[in-house]
Amino acid sequence: MILDVIQRIETDAQPPEAADVVIIGGGIAGVTATLFLAEAGLKVVLCEKGVVGGEQSSRNWGWVRQMGRDPVELPLTMGSLDIWRGLDKRFGIDTGFRETGITYVCRTPREVKEFADWADLADRIGMASERLDPAGLARKLPGIAKDYFKFGLHTSNDGRAEPWRAVPQMAMAARKLGAVIVENCAVRGVETSAGHLSEVVTEKGVIRTERAILAGGAWSRMFLGNKGVNFPQLKLHGTVARVEIDGDAGDMPVGGGDFSFRKRLDGGYTVARRNWNVASITPDSFRLLNTYLPTLMSSWREIQIRLNGEFMKEVSMPRKWGLDTPGVFEANRTLDPQPMDNYNRHALKNLARAFPVFKTAKLTHTWAGMIDATPDAIPAIGPVSEVPGLFLSSGYSGHGFGSGPGGGQLVSDLVRGVTPTFDPAPFSLERFKKKGLRPGGAA
Repeated sequence: MILDVIQRIETDAQPPEAADVVIIGGGIAGVTATLFLAEAGLKVVLCEKGVVGGEQSSRNWGWVRQMGRDPVELPLTMGSLDIWRGLDKRFGIDTGFRETGITYVCRTPREVKEFADWADLADRIGMASERLDPAGLARKLPGIAKDYFKFGLHTSNDGRAEPWRAVPQMAMAARKLGAVIVENCAVRGVETSAGHLSEVVTEKGVIRTERAILAGGAWSRMFLGNKGVNFPQLKLHGTVARVEIDGDAGDMPVGGGDFSFRKRLDGGYTVARRNWNVASITPDSFRLLNTYLPTLMSSWREIQIRLNGEFMKEVSMPRKWGLDTPGVFEANRTLDPQPMDNYNRHALKNLARAFPVFKTAKLTHTWAGMIDATPDAIPAIGPVSEVPGLFLSSGYSGHGFGSGPGGGQLVSDLVRGVTPTFDPAPFSLERFKKKGLRPGGAA
């Protein structure tokens, strides 16, 4: 479904022989880095093995929020939201961004405590978040079921955008600024000379460069593993649907403990079962078990462990390869997992209880995507010390659509060697080594 509706753009047929910076991956992290580097006047080339925005960047919910984020990530998220607000005017594009506000609604004592605690944080940092009692929820959300929820938290300056068009629009802007963007151009790996990055090897030729950014999403761990770098990243399978309703549920995204919805510019609603993602058991699940065990213990309600075909599929994938022949990235142009229909049914059933206007919702489309997750759910943005000249921007853990522009700004600052817009320390890849991961350990 996704590739049928995602906005397609004109791209370049071949990469040049040399560039100031090469971007590996055409999702929101890679495209925003390309955009800001091109705006700064650098000769930038982006190589995407499939199509721009073809994986999780077009498959997410479309929320652009700061509310509920980890305090460590919050400065990046807030700064990213500021970037979102000015992107369309700044570059003459239409990402579909709207500052609609976002509301979370809470029914159980655990949910109430989670967002009440976060509201206290919002107070301390001066964020525009408003606590809502049942009467306040009824005023803010006229279609909400009466007396069903006990508490709500509303942040007026959060918003939403359209995943199917936002990243392609940013890529169009980058090309207008001189960036070269090549689709169906898998990067097989990088080469070094005298201990420093010197070439990026693609299926369409070699690009000479001393700087590259890996923004490979769910593929980043495999890519780095071929260089002996252990990036502790796993994949989560998330399912989403589009529905149409007779009536109106408002323009503002709303999330509850077991549902979420967002108004779309095409008139429908994107819905999902909140806090339900599938973690398929793969060989990496065992390699990284000790690293992820604390996360699994604290988030067991939100992660569904499944043994399915992904295990054998990944067993058959090589973990080391040469760069002179077609490899795993050419063979897997687009991660396109099957949607989980039972998850969509659960989401609609829960949503209809909370907002009766959805009781007669007509499901029109379903899709799924693979979320690149880290053990602490914080992205890794910064230099890869084992490969000088290579930078990483990955592991956004389901926050990438909202935080992507901030991440693109940060990594572009680091590549250029200018004072970073955001503190890079919380996002350093080195933090995983401090927690006991050896660079070449389990990659």
